[in-house]
Amino acid sequence: MRHPSPHCTARASALLLAVSSLAACGGGNDTRAPDIPRLSAATPGSYGGECEALATTLAGLPNTTITAATTVAAGALTVGGQAVAEHCRVTGRMFERIGPIDGATYAISFELRLPKAWNGRFFHQGNGGLDGNVVTATGSFGGGPLTHALHQGFAVLSSDAGHAGPTPSFGRDPQARLDYGYQAVGKLTPMAKEAIRRVYGKAPDRSYFGGCSNGGRHAMVAAARYTQDYDGILAGAPGFNLPLAAVANIWGAQRYATVATDPTNLSTAFTASERELVSQAVLDRCDALDGAEDGIVQDTTACQSAFDLMRDVPTCSGARDGTCLSADQKTVIASIFEGARTSGGTRFYASFPYDPGLRGSGVGFWEFTAPLALDSGAVGIVFKAPPENPIGFNGPAFALNTPVDTLYEFIHSTSLSYTESAMSFMTPPNPSDLSTLRNRGGKMIVYHGVSDAIFSVDDTTRWYEALSANHGGDASNFARVFRVPGMGHCSGGPSTDQFDVITPLVQWVEQGVAPDRIVASARGAGNPGGTNTEVPGDWAADRTRPLCPYPKVARYSGSGSLESAESFVCQ
Repeated sequence: MRHPSPHCTARASALLLAVSSLAACGGGNDTRAPDIPRLSAATPGSYGGECEALATTLAGLPNTTITAATTVAAGALTVGGQAVAEHCRVTGRMFERIGPIDGATYAISFELRLPKAWNGRFFHQGNGGLDGNVVTATGSFGGGPLTHALHQGFAVLSSDAGHAGPTPSFGRDPQARLDYGYQAVGKLTPMAKEAIRRVYGKAPDRSYFGGCSNGGRHAMVAAARYTQDYDGILAGAPGFNLPLAAVANIWGAQRYATVATDPTNLSTAFTASERELVSQAVLDRCDALDGAEDGIVQDTTACQSAFDLMRDVPTCSGARDGTCLSADQKTVIASIFEGARTSGGTRFYASFPYDPGLRGSGVGFWEFTAPLALDSGAVGIVFKAPPENPIGFNGPAFALNTPVDTLYEFIHSTSLSYTESAMSFMTPPNPSDLSTLRNRGGKMIVYHGVSDAIFSVDDTTRWYEALSANHGGDASNFARVFRVPGMGHCSGGPSTDQFDVITPLVQWVEQGVAPDRIVASARGAGNPGGTNTEVPGDWAADRTRPLCPYPKVARYSGSGSLESAESFVCQ
């Protein structure tokens, strides 16, 4: 076991941290803004009769075709080894049409899961990537969840956001682009609420929107565009600047290509052993900054000053062998962590923090595969006006050979048929002004892995600082950001990545209890929600840590087990 460091100061610096407790931990009452109303608590309900009869009950919903209503027995779904109660799965589609450009059939397909015993709440689940699939509407969150919205009794909706298949070919259809960006949410929300009203005899008392990655982007967009429709917003790893992040990731791939030893394998630019080397160097410099040498860097902000890639990682004097980085590698890696820039040197996306989670297996995918296989198609076909032809589109060639300035122009482009740019239809308008959400009593929780390699936690921090500046210098009375040290994109990495974020959000919205400390757990061997193989072997399998609201940092109190959240305080 590692031991507390006697050399650590208690400097209260930060950049984000925090989110969620398996035991639904909360903080103090939200009394700092008496002008913000407290919304009333939801009251439960239930539906009588047979689930299959709900297809008739829901017939005639505007612009909607109900395709099935099927009973899902108690225990047919489980989460963390626990049975999900009996519920009705309703499937359907909205606004079915033929695309005028490609002749393809489009519709907003969905499933709505309605618990027999309902808690009075609605959860709209935002899904990830390019959407295109109707995934199981559970409203899950955190790595290997032990609970989710459906398990807690919410009515939960998921959709494909208006197109079939997780490929970028839908980008040829102007309306499909807009549905993917934001309009599907605007169409689905009233339909789902009316369906709930018909089934339970009342509309949902409280409505929540949540998701991670692109789902987190959907949540951020809902907070800005559909403020009156949702009382609580849960945004994980929010790619709210997704077009910029995609171009930045391609730019990073172009940089990596200059130092790759195998031109056909981008990962040879920065191998797994070399990432492990840098991760250990970050730990050596930064582990003790929070008062404990425990394999977690809690004080991310202080670490960026304490760690120096050029100084703290050996420079190769000969061939690369995993124990050093070449001078050219260091230059490339440092530039990527500093943030993507145009050819003129203007930075257009955020920096990335150095963190021990760099050793995580997911980092390699996002750094070396995603730019060529995912971001290229998104930028070239979904975000560009007019789009590239999907037939014969070569993602790697497009990504590696298109100048960054041209890619940047693509995501701002419009045409007669494609009247909104990607930076318009994909991002929340004026995201630093959420006064409408605040003034009606809505609340927002954002969580983000510090080692997320595709959407930077620094971008989320920058947004939150702007949000605070626009709301009297402190947005914490209605919005809080929590970063998860070591965690990669939405989950994984050497981290405590298992947490319940929805319970604290409901408590905040409906009881006025702000989340000041939320406990997260590691998923070592035997975890009922699934094992995270990247949990270090010298950690307890069930290690816990508090996640603290930005700008606070979890610091060791000076006594107690390093495996327990109770030994750490948020300062």
